Amino acid sequence: MKPLAEHIRAITPREAFRPVVMFVPWIVCVLVALGMHTLAPLVVDDYWVNVLRRIGVFIVAAVSLNIVNGFTGQFSMGHAGFMAIGAYIGGGVTYYGSLMLHGSVGDPSFQTHGVLLMLGGVAAAGCVAAGAGYVVGLPSLRLRGDYLAIVTLGFGEIIRVLLELTTKQLYTREEVTLGALFKLPLNGPTGFERIPGYASVFWIFLFASITCLIAYRVKQSSSGRAFLSIREDEIAARAMGVNLTKYKVRAFVLAAFFGGVAGALYAHTGVNPSPTDAGFQRSFDIIIMVVLGGLGSISGSVLAAIILIALPELLRDLQQYRLIVYALLLIIMMLVRPQGLFGVREIWDFFGKKNRPTSKEESNP
Repeated sequence: MKPLAEHIRAITPREAFRPVVMFVPWIVCVLVALGMHTLAPLVVDDYWVNVLRRIGVFIVAAVSLNIVNGFTGQFSMGHAGFMAIGAYIGGGVTYYGSLMLHGSVGDPSFQTHGVLLMLGGVAAAGCVAAGAGYVVGLPSLRLRGDYLAIVTLGFGEIIRVLLELTTKQLYTREEVTLGALFKLPLNGPTGFERIPGYASVFWIFLFASITCLIAYRVKQSSSGRAFLSIREDEIAARAMGVNLTKYKVRAFVLAAFFGGVAGALYAHTGVNPSPTDAGFQRSFDIIIMVVLGGLGSISGSVLAAIILIALPELLRDLQQYRLIVYALLLIIMMLVRPQGLFGVREIWDFFGKKNRPTSKEESNP
């Protein structure tokens, strides 16, 4: 064995700084969240701060769905179901946790505890949604194309109906017990009301940044390469030894986890999540973001989420014509860029010396 002094001298500067470099992306995520939280109130009013919070939530939703629809090339139409699961689980943890610990909900004197409950609810929401994604994905991802779309669409409708059948009330402090919570007091078709709005711009964009970072690392990993090979040609991927079902389920579970996170954050923005949030319309909105940004492009999904959430607000002055203008802009975009804004590439790929097509879709736009 080498003496300790020789071993230390043998360590190159690159190896010495490697542990520090590993934490840099996560630090950048925190700095982005802090910057958004600090600058947003200085630049825009409270109304646009709320719009910004919605943008952050749908960035998480769009990037997570892109893992399945973009990276793996499957066609899931039930992503809103995972968001609804996350919204109700995350909201339930905060609402009933606040009642059990403090006897009230949204009390400013318990703000710190409330934020901790929200973070616990986000974690629980992601795990429950991932479990649901595994249960749904294992049998259904043996299907392809329209059949898979129908199955996932049916999953979203099942979640919507189950949420409508929950107990049609919200318990008070005196009624809350662990046994009573098994009756799912989630207010039925009316929706889960009175969830405190603890999801500030900081927390939402922290989770959005982390979601983008994890999606990027997955895309560059061996699993990501397997996802992309399945997307391009399943027969060739199987011939090269890629376990199709294993990687499809892995992508589905990962997407479902972050879908649940997006739902939990959405529930804490001051809205009242309802069973209709698990319906087809919400899933279709997220699919539009993924397709518009480019199937397989993380930065494209981010940009598309920003455009599709902010554009209707910018067109409010047009009143009854704004939805027509909104639809026309989408049609024009699909005609001009049928592969989406960035295709499968990322925004920084356009600044290279040579930009060669990375998929057969981009070779034949």
